[in-house]
Amino acid sequence: MISIRGLTKRYGGTLAVDDLTFDIRAGRVTGFLGPNGAGKSTTMRMILGLDHPTRGRALIAGRPYADLRRPLRAVGAMLDARAIHPARSGRAHLIAQARANGIPVRRVDEVLETVGLAKASRRPAGTYSLGMSGRLGVAGALLGDPPVLILDEPVNGLDPDGVQWIRRLVRDQAAQGRTVFLSSHLMSEMQVTADHLVVIGRGRLLNDTSLADFLAAASPASARALVPDPEERATLLRRLTAAGDVSVETTATGELAIAGMSAAELGDLAHHCGVRLHALSDVTVSLEQAYMDLTARSVEYASGAFESGAFEDRGRQ
Repeated sequence: MISIRGLTKRYGGTLAVDDLTFDIRAGRVTGFLGPNGAGKSTTMRMILGLDHPTRGRALIAGRPYADLRRPLRAVGAMLDARAIHPARSGRAHLIAQARANGIPVRRVDEVLETVGLAKASRRPAGTYSLGMSGRLGVAGALLGDPPVLILDEPVNGLDPDGVQWIRRLVRDQAAQGRTVFLSSHLMSEMQVTADHLVVIGRGRLLNDTSLADFLAAASPASARALVPDPEERATLLRRLTAAGDVSVETTATGELAIAGMSAAELGDLAHHCGVRLHALSDVTVSLEQAYMDLTARSVEYASGAFESGAFEDRGRQ
């Protein structure tokens, strides 16, 4: 487990991370979301001891990263897929990491096979595509078979097959009881990958909840139903109008859109009224829409607008 308590980071007069407190638990994929400049990369760097907090602490299994004797066996991380000497082969890069952490060289070949780079492992890393570099970064994270994984934008540059592969990989790692902390700007992918979400904006915690609860809170009870028979539709509409606490819209095809009632409640009412339904479903917002609504006031770099004091800073990525 990763524990964040009061984590704060200032760069001069800029407050990049502001008093963050949350836990990243084992056995689930925790998605880390926030606009550009929210402080996600700074938070990950502080967890890994690359940046020193101004205040607060980040602990991995109860210990700071700097106190870990063999860090690759405790936590595997990928923050920058391109952080490798371009003239060094992928395999040589991993061998150097393995030897520095007391990991058998045979493990290098195992992870290269896992990430699909076995055939390209002896090529210079400078010839790798962005997707291949990402796979190599994931291989490095897996090298020590650690109980904790921290991956920053691991799907960057991957083709659809690669995106599905990383999804399966992180889900499998969590299912094996590992702690998986994953950032991504691809909301559609996060929606099918994450179990839990931590959302920050302008360095502050905006939400820390399960994916299901996050979507439920953003989606008031609403349902759609197709009622093919006009008379039955009128009967159902009368009952819905009498309810008083719902609003109904009707389309030309006979579909009803009901706000204030779930699909289960609408189905029960239709059954009670003897009304046939040819389609029935809850209406929910996507993770992307829910996220946009939550972070609308926390966007540092708004498209089409200039904010005084906007800046580029490695600590606000």
